[in-house]
Amino acid sequence: MRNLKNLFAFTLLSVTFIFTSCTEEDKCANVTCSNGQICVDGTCTGATTNKVISSNITSDVTWSADEIYELGGRITVESGATLTIEPGTIIKGQAGSGANATALLIARGAKIMANGTAAKPIIFTSVADEMTKDQVAAGDFASPNLDADANGLWGGVIILGNAPISASAASVQIEGIPTTDQNGLYGGSDAADNSGSFTYVSIRHGGANIGNGNEINGLTLGGVGSGTTVSHVEIIGNQDDGVEFFGGTVNASNILVMNVGDDAIDTDQAWAGTLDNFIVICGSATDHGLEIDGPEGSLLVGHTVMNGSIKGASDAELGDFRSSARGAFSNLYFFGFPDPAADGRGDLSLSSGSDLTFSNGDLTFATMQLDSVGMNAPMLTSVFKGGTDAAATIVSNNTVGATKAAFATWTWADQASLLGDF
Repeated sequence: MRNLKNLFAFTLLSVTFIFTSCTEEDKCANVTCSNGQICVDGTCTGATTNKVISSNITSDVTWSADEIYELGGRITVESGATLTIEPGTIIKGQAGSGANATALLIARGAKIMANGTAAKPIIFTSVADEMTKDQVAAGDFASPNLDADANGLWGGVIILGNAPISASAASVQIEGIPTTDQNGLYGGSDAADNSGSFTYVSIRHGGANIGNGNEINGLTLGGVGSGTTVSHVEIIGNQDDGVEFFGGTVNASNILVMNVGDDAIDTDQAWAGTLDNFIVICGSATDHGLEIDGPEGSLLVGHTVMNGSIKGASDAELGDFRSSARGAFSNLYFFGFPDPAADGRGDLSLSSGSDLTFSNGDLTFATMQLDSVGMNAPMLTSVFKGGTDAAATIVSNNTVGATKAAFATWTWADQASLLGDF
């Protein structure tokens, strides 16, 4: 009798299980999901009308403004291919970290032709951003739901080239990309290498961490050659650096960096180009307005940085020149920084061999101005260290710095009325 009861109970349980399983399967029986989504209880998860990009780009392709493109992972434009992005196009990166961090990577030998306009900038942002095509078409370029300091929501844009770098080898792996991905190699011998054109572009809310404090910059330029055009670029709310140059010879102009979590402008590995006309707006987590590093190999060259306006914040530094930095820095205006006499921050320093490159003329400064408002009239030597005070003056009205007209109308910073101090 006991065996009969057990058999009945088992049969009833099996029928229940089969019925339940069939019911759950039936919920998705007539559901078709697109863009790589899956059906759960009759619903496609992550429903979106965005055009999801989930594989590398191996031939020429154009992204148009009538679509919103969604990066479904680390998407590489591989060697030989060109990605063209039309003015007014929105590209959104999915959330992810570690090896799954989303990014757009332009490999050596590939090109990106991303040429927006002042009326129709190209915008890279997070899928959490509710920005729409209609909004951009109407000339509204501010996020409708994310604050300008929201960061780490996706990766960033990485452009790599074949121009010379000063590193342990002629070509090395870029930070932010796992070493298993050979598309992350950069550097070579072609100083005039051409990776395309990148103009009137806004990059927002990036800097995802791939592990061990290794975040992706808003815009990374590794070994990019002088044949490449980089101009009118805005980077907002990146968790790591705003723009970082790793060697190469590319010139950049009209760059705006705001609310980054580390350094606004960072240079490494003997970058040999020019940065002309730039604005930095430090946020509460910004470390340095400028972080300038020198060569890491036998190539001993420097770069030119000029016509910049840098607005500080309570914990920010003007700049740190280290690792035997080389280059020429001129027509720089600093304001809004803390008084270093009070808390030890808010200065421009030379360290790790940069005192020597400064003394021998490989690192030079000319016409730096500091607004004294809120600074308790500090002595120049407490702000500009190591003898750099000889090129600096305290002013109440600056006569050098950036020309802010280059950032009018098309930047989020301008539409948020944040450029009035510049």
